[in-house]
Amino acid sequence: MIHPDRIRHYHGAPPISGKGRYVCYWMQQAQRVEDNHALCFAIEKANELKLPLKVAFVLTPDFPEANLRHYRFMLDGIADVQRLLAQKGIPFVLETGDMTASILALARQAAWVVTDAGYLRIQRQWREAVAKKLTCAFTIVESDCMVPVAAAYPKEAVGARVLRSKIMKKLDVYLDLVVLPEYWMKNATLSNAAHTVDTSPPIQPEKLAARAAAIKTVSPVADFAGGESAAAERLKQFVSAALSDYGILARDPVAQCRSDLSAHLHFGQISPVAVVHAVRESDAPEAAKAAFIEQVVVRRELAVNFVYYNTGYDRYDGAVPAWARQTLTDHQKDRRPYLYGPEALERAETHDPYWNAAQMEMVITGRMHNYMRMYWGKKIIEWSPSPEAAFEIMLALNNRYEIDGRDPNGFTGVAWCFGRHDRPWAERPVFGKIRYMNAAGLERKFKISRYVERIRRLGNNI
Repeated sequence: MIHPDRIRHYHGAPPISGKGRYVCYWMQQAQRVEDNHALCFAIEKANELKLPLKVAFVLTPDFPEANLRHYRFMLDGIADVQRLLAQKGIPFVLETGDMTASILALARQAAWVVTDAGYLRIQRQWREAVAKKLTCAFTIVESDCMVPVAAAYPKEAVGARVLRSKIMKKLDVYLDLVVLPEYWMKNATLSNAAHTVDTSPPIQPEKLAARAAAIKTVSPVADFAGGESAAAERLKQFVSAALSDYGILARDPVAQCRSDLSAHLHFGQISPVAVVHAVRESDAPEAAKAAFIEQVVVRRELAVNFVYYNTGYDRYDGAVPAWARQTLTDHQKDRRPYLYGPEALERAETHDPYWNAAQMEMVITGRMHNYMRMYWGKKIIEWSPSPEAAFEIMLALNNRYEIDGRDPNGFTGVAWCFGRHDRPWAERPVFGKIRYMNAAGLERKFKISRYVERIRRLGNNI
């Protein structure tokens, strides 16, 4: 059963009427078949109304800052969706073009439109624009947070300590893995014109990504495929091989004890509910389970809370708290021992081998170890002529090279480097009262030269 807090009807609770020829599930954020609450709701409505169901996905070539790397990973997943839906007898339609216009055209004869929840500004604008013009029932079903964002906390949380207690108290209430009902027309012959739903030809991710991506300068990551099948396999491997050590080794960039699920979660290729179930059911130590759940639930949903309630999440004056902006302004004229422009940073041409390695890890693999990402961001602040310039280049590089760029986690991670969800620290040059990190800390905590060597070998292999 889908928890009622996950369901939001536009225009109030919709009446069931005889108008419309089909139910349309507009898939956007939850790009998967299994453990998809929105798809489950759509199948239930199609079965209830005895109408055909079609699942529609719109490929938007002009999605802000998206490039070939992002489109290829996403379309690996959409090809998976098409294949898995076909096994269930559910038609899938892929369109390319303007999101709002395409969905309104696809829904022109719909009795009911169902979609999933998205949290970024553009995702919410799409849903609002569609809602204003639809005349049929329209329902949003939240499937990509453990605890629905509004149910977790009614305003922007100042930090993890506030949200943690709220979410963990409610976690078991929303651990609702969904089992998709069988589609009533699975075995039907769609010969009746009134029941016919067009389907798209088989998706070829490489060719389609090359056509769709307006920005082609960032290559796909060859050995890191997208899709819910790949996500399920990565989860299985992580739980069996790495989870037991997560509480001890997760912060160590040398150990590489990480799930690599972030990109899949970004594109909705795996459900966070399914991830938490797999972790809880494992034989790993309780401390390891708790450490991972802190990241995949508390920290991830703190990021969703941030972009959902803070309309300025992608702007310096909105993302950075007032106290941090003030202290950085106070130290604006402090001498910086090194200054680097955007081009030098992008090419990893600094004096710091640890920072260069972190930048190259992101460029080559589309991912960066979490601890190194914090160090990477702090150094950009230190080496930029102004905090505003640092914010812009940090966000641009993250969104360009990370497969999960343009994600709530990415926006929040950049803001954290500037003091968001943190507290004032001892005052020092350049940084003022925001948290400072240095190379000596890396050397003290980790065998960091091994990390540098691993990234160097990666670079030699491309």
